Amino acid sequence: MPTSLQFQRSSTAAESANHHHHKPLQKMSLTRGMPDVPEHVELSHTHVVEPSQCFSVVVQDVDAPASVVWSILSRFEHPQAYKHFVRSCHVAAGDGREVGSVREVRVVSGLPAAFSLERLEIMDDDRHVMSFSVVGGDHRLQNYKSVTTVHESPENNKKTRVVESYVVDVPAGNDKDETCSFADTIIRCNLQSLAKLAENPPTIS
Repeated sequence: MPTSLQFQRSSTAAESANHHHHKPLQKMSLTRGMPDVPEHVELSHTHVVEPSQCFSVVVQDVDAPASVVWSILSRFEHPQAYKHFVRSCHVAAGDGREVGSVREVRVVSGLPAAFSLERLEIMDDDRHVMSFSVVGGDHRLQNYKSVTTVHESPENNKKTRVVESYVVDVPAGNDKDETCSFADTIIRCNLQSLAKLAENPPTIS
């Protein structure tokens, strides 16, 4: 049964209000303290965070081999395979596999967004690491950058842990908790959908 959990989130609005406006950039590992995390995973989830940004990390356990999970997740050109909030996607630049490729993602109605332009920053098939950043569009997630990793359980190579972390600007009129709650909800739904698809792949008739 797939399970998800939130491991770490940025400081609350009350805490952030006590910080000096000129607080320097922070370099943070969002998986530090998480058990059974390979070194490359911890390094991948190290972000530079500005004072006006918030961050979080969501974890999803999947009862399927890492290769199966990665085969779905790594399709940068086809996120709607498991992201049900995505209505359509097309590659606007590059081939969808090379770093620097840009996709235009249009979302379903009902969300406070219309579309986003997302650039592929990392695609590591050997270590199962993918990263993208939002570089344009009509949405509330400005300067959003996400890193997602896939690694097998050390006890069972048929069980996989997916970790997705992100950093994003806090919009005017919102606080860090509100922004993280919104992003976390979307990511959690996406990863739960990914787990269900990996655990119950469609049969070919």
